[in-house]
Amino acid sequence: MGGSAIAPALAADAQGGQNSQGRNSQQGQGGKGETAKHVLLLSVDGLHQKDLDTYVKNHPTSALASLVNHGTSYTNAQTPVPSDSFPGMVGQLTGGNPGTTGVYYDDTYNRALLPAGTTDCKNTAPGAEVAFTEAADKDQTALDAGQGLSGLPSSILSMTGQPGSLLNPAALPVDPATCKPVYPHQYLKVNTVFEVAKSAGLTTAWSDKHPAYEILNGPSGKGIDDLFTPEINSNAAAPFTGDWTQDNAATQQYDGYKVQAVLNEIAGKDHSGTIAAAVPAVFGMNFQAVSTAQKLPTSDGLTGGYLPGGTVPGPLLAKALDFVDASVGKFEAALAASGQAKDTTVILSAKHGQSPMDPAALTRVPDGTIIDGLNAAWKAAHPGSADLVAFSTDDDIMQLWLSDHSQAAAQFAKDYLASHTAAGNDVNGAAKTVASSGLENIYAGREVASYFGVPASDSRYPDILGIAQTGVVYTGGKSKIAEHGGAGAEDRDVPLVVSGANDEHARTVGAAVETTQIAPTILKTLGLDPNKLQAVQIEGTKVLPGR
Repeated sequence: MGGSAIAPALAADAQGGQNSQGRNSQQGQGGKGETAKHVLLLSVDGLHQKDLDTYVKNHPTSALASLVNHGTSYTNAQTPVPSDSFPGMVGQLTGGNPGTTGVYYDDTYNRALLPAGTTDCKNTAPGAEVAFTEAADKDQTALDAGQGLSGLPSSILSMTGQPGSLLNPAALPVDPATCKPVYPHQYLKVNTVFEVAKSAGLTTAWSDKHPAYEILNGPSGKGIDDLFTPEINSNAAAPFTGDWTQDNAATQQYDGYKVQAVLNEIAGKDHSGTIAAAVPAVFGMNFQAVSTAQKLPTSDGLTGGYLPGGTVPGPLLAKALDFVDASVGKFEAALAASGQAKDTTVILSAKHGQSPMDPAALTRVPDGTIIDGLNAAWKAAHPGSADLVAFSTDDDIMQLWLSDHSQAAAQFAKDYLASHTAAGNDVNGAAKTVASSGLENIYAGREVASYFGVPASDSRYPDILGIAQTGVVYTGGKSKIAEHGGAGAEDRDVPLVVSGANDEHARTVGAAVETTQIAPTILKTLGLDPNKLQAVQIEGTKVLPGR
């Protein structure tokens, strides 16, 4: 869908202030840095700074070691909170935290929008799930998300570079002002690096895991020339069963399609490798293989996650790290072979980390039971009332949107969660209980608005924000040993390496930085003005020190 002006109902809550996590204003603008023709951004989802340090130490001649040895490593970098893929990636490419971008997770709730499929916009009460996941696809079972390609998965590189056309309008929330579906790019409150680059006449490309990542086009809807988004939660090809994330070998195969797309772009083609195109000024991809290797208890006959103690990757994770390293090596070789190595700055980071790293710290807690109990307690205290929880997103964070948006209702929920003892199980499936619903800190109503730096009238922030205790993962089964989304160090402490043409030696910067600082750094590296980013203006997001 094209980029129309943001409707009044969407723009009304677009004036949020700086996220309470936004500490980047204390960072200097850095040195003069360098100018490059291309920036290749790589997000290795789940990768911790500790993982990169260990890998480089044990593999000193690896491609990852080459990036570190010829670049600047920001060893105290953190993602936004929540540390989910959507706010993490949006933050890297806008310079903004959730309070500024309006993006709190990939699946959230908005008190001002109307439910998907609404046609009677005058007589429908506001309040809608905003599901920018595989649920928004025309066909979430298909790798091409409903494009109708034959010969999948081998034909997937022929997938459209404009995946907005693969979203199902009937699955999107509706703007009451226009009575039209709200596409992801329209939901984003601020512009993106891609839009700024495009306005300067540069070419852009990106590869990611859902068509809903067309959000990165920005409010104009036109930021990315070539956006390749095979659906990761589609049915995997034989011999695999389930979706591509349920087997790590399948995830590596899936990531391989995006790797090839980037290689094609380095070679002066579009992602399919069939159409000549300028090498993008801003391009890259995200890797999922490390993330699934951290989450899966076992896969491909190998144990997932980390060894006891949580510092050494287990055999499955080690294999996934080798896969990522080999892929980075392919990019380095392709850049060198095409003569573009001296013109390209590579940035390596992650949308999020993963926790817990130590298997012994894991406590799986069924969140459905907690929510059922909260709803029952509310109805007992308020006979005739509807369920209190209208929508929830719980991984190793708890975000609840309530049917009653009052401070009193939020306080009721907070008090219940704080006093509730929840049943769960440990990494071996043995029974385990946690106090306070597994939460370390609970913010309610206005406290949540303050946490994110938005006015209490904002329609997007959750009524309850629960920061999980270390090791708690909200899941109803035993198929996960780690998750992300939370505010803890293992969810947020990710690598950030900037390796440019003039970076002949390794340099380490230990000052606290945020991954939102990647966005202005990309623009400055390309010789563009970082202040063209609206989030940079709102939050004062600085270029990474020394760039």
